[in-house]
Amino acid sequence: MSDKLSYTAAFEELQKIVSEIEKGTISVDELSEKVKRAAQLIKICKSKLTDTEEDVSRILKELDSPGDDKQQG
Repeated sequence: MSDKLSYTAAFEELQKIVSEIEKGTISVDELSEKVKRAAQLIKICKSKLTDTEEDVSRILKELDSPGDDKQQG
């Protein structure tokens, strides 16, 4: 899969994998693949969180810039 997966979908799939591992409902044969997939999903979630944090920081900086202060009129 790629980063085209939404954060919510990636997180939900990750939760499902963790639950399966915790419950012991997956076989040892599947465990390796599930762990690899979980690692991919974590990377996707981390990337999306980092991108969001950068966007929010940029927007807040723009709002704080003196040229945008509407009270100066």
